[in-house]
Amino acid sequence: MIPRNARFWTGAAAVIVLAVIVSLSRANEYFFFAGFVVLQSVVLATAWNILGGYAGYVNFGTAAFFGIGAYMAVVVINATGAPLAVQILAGAAVSGLLGLGTGLLTMRLRGIFFSIATVAIIFIAETLITNWRYVGGATGIQLLRPPLMEPFGSYTRMLFVVMAVLAVIAVSIARYIETSWIGRGLQAIRDTEEAAECSGVPTLKLKLFACTVSGALMGAAGAPLPMYLSFLEPASSFSLNYSVAALAGAIIGGTSHWLGPVIGAILLASVQQIVTVTIPGEINVLVVGVLLVVFVVAAPDGVLGLLRKLRGKLRRPRAPAESPS
Repeated sequence: MIPRNARFWTGAAAVIVLAVIVSLSRANEYFFFAGFVVLQSVVLATAWNILGGYAGYVNFGTAAFFGIGAYMAVVVINATGAPLAVQILAGAAVSGLLGLGTGLLTMRLRGIFFSIATVAIIFIAETLITNWRYVGGATGIQLLRPPLMEPFGSYTRMLFVVMAVLAVIAVSIARYIETSWIGRGLQAIRDTEEAAECSGVPTLKLKLFACTVSGALMGAAGAPLPMYLSFLEPASSFSLNYSVAALAGAIIGGTSHWLGPVIGAILLASVQQIVTVTIPGEINVLVVGVLLVVFVVAAPDGVLGLLRKLRGKLRRPRAPAESPS
């Protein structure tokens, strides 16, 4: 039997290798545009789940961390012209600090009050960026892509591979947190925070840690956006759609396991991409709403919970039939 850790890392390496191989193929360019969005959704849903799923603190502020990550990349480009790797690190660092600051200000709040506070962060961040002329202000900013790196045939193909690497990193971090004492502490907070605190669990430190890591990963997901679009403006960068999609992906897949947000994000984002090219209009929001309602009603534990129930039924031994008397 192959150890679980070995299987996981083998699978993670296979995902990256497969992404590189596909990017060098003659596949249609739209595949990489859509693939980038799907992998970005995996990162956002995984990052959301670290705080919202493991700790039970529902965060609606994903768009703020995502947008700050994207605009930090613009700052780095304007100031130094640094490569994409530096842009991603800068976006992750600043969004992580924003997550820490958000935690310090809001972690005394619970339930709906915490969620409302995270929504306010989106509007505050968007207002600041809208009034910052250095990054384009309300009108946005046009960006020139640097020379293409070999052996990729287009910038979109390269960004597809970059987002695949970010998705693997995000899932690896989420898996480590879940299986470590940190994950057990966050689960105790989700179940009963008062009991966890009385039992010696450092609740505040763990919540701040989850806020920071979750924010950093969301910022890293947003950092490649300027090069992906070649244009950035506040309204779309801080769109609430990012917050809804991250939350929906985790809930649809299942929040109790690191694999849940991956499954949910791939399912939701793939359906949205198919809908985008087949049905005109704002149908994406409707798709998210319908899927959320279906899974909350029919499978409240997500796809993983549904699979566990089906596996349990298949493994349950049948009662022997009574012989006629």
